[in-house]
Amino acid sequence: MEIAGKKVQLFTLSANYDLAEEISLASGIPLSKLTIERFADGEIGININDSVRGNHVFVIQPTSSPVNEHLMELLIMVDALKRASATQITLLVPYFGYSRQDRKAKSRQPITAKLVADLIQTAGANRVVSIDLHAGQIQGFFDIPIDNFPAAPLLATYFKNISKENLIVVSPDHGGTTRARSFARLFGVPIAIIDKRRPEPNKAEVMNVIGKVRGKTCILVDDIIDTAGTIIAGAQALKEAGANKVYACATHGVLSFEAVKKLSNSCIEKIVITNTIKHDKLKDNNKFEILSIGHLLGKSVLNIVKDEPISQIFNDIYKDPLKL
Repeated sequence: MEIAGKKVQLFTLSANYDLAEEISLASGIPLSKLTIERFADGEIGININDSVRGNHVFVIQPTSSPVNEHLMELLIMVDALKRASATQITLLVPYFGYSRQDRKAKSRQPITAKLVADLIQTAGANRVVSIDLHAGQIQGFFDIPIDNFPAAPLLATYFKNISKENLIVVSPDHGGTTRARSFARLFGVPIAIIDKRRPEPNKAEVMNVIGKVRGKTCILVDDIIDTAGTIIAGAQALKEAGANKVYACATHGVLSFEAVKKLSNSCIEKIVITNTIKHDKLKDNNKFEILSIGHLLGKSVLNIVKDEPISQIFNDIYKDPLKL
């Protein structure tokens, strides 16, 4: 279809078709058809059914589990579009896999987030749109434009009607302090910090709670909940320190291994996440609340096509949640 004098197409790969349909509905751009094949040896093949020559093409694909499968789908799709003469290729990658490998924590480790950025650029993408990159410096790994939007205003809408009198926002570690402070600013409340150490990946040990949480309603804020060890340990520490209620929210619910079961049995009142990652198994789980990012991304697509700013779309949501 044509928008602002530009021919525009919207595609989705296999990672999150439900989110793609929401983006399509919000933008008014129908999803174009393609075929994804798996050969006998596991190789991926993609065939684009319609011409994309001269078009501005958007591709939706969070690189969530299985990460390598979804990443390869994305790279192959970009290569196919480039060879089919698409003029502009914009990737909507709400969850950017490998983002936690953004630096060398030990002397002989890779910086895989940089490697993935290089692969995306080499494949031929012209722009990337993501939600809450694990580390802001990942933007510097790209030599093409990358938009990194915060989900905090959207997540905050769930808590907007909670009394601010005894509310406090809690960072599950020192690294998330800036995120917690930004979230707390939306409510005008203080923050607390959980002092922890991580003896090995996906394991956390709480050392201390920094801040006054006794009698408070606490909101634990993070960007990713993976195995849920950090969030659950943090919630238990807050309850032991006298917190009245503990909520948790995060942009990306990776929820590996037994995370859903552990969270369902935890002391957390409610876990609020977005649908950057597909969560079919959570639809009947009352412990979780899933907020949709689809409308915001759909509006962003239109603004990108029209060469209009898009940051305000996200920043205004808490002020006017009816925009959703």
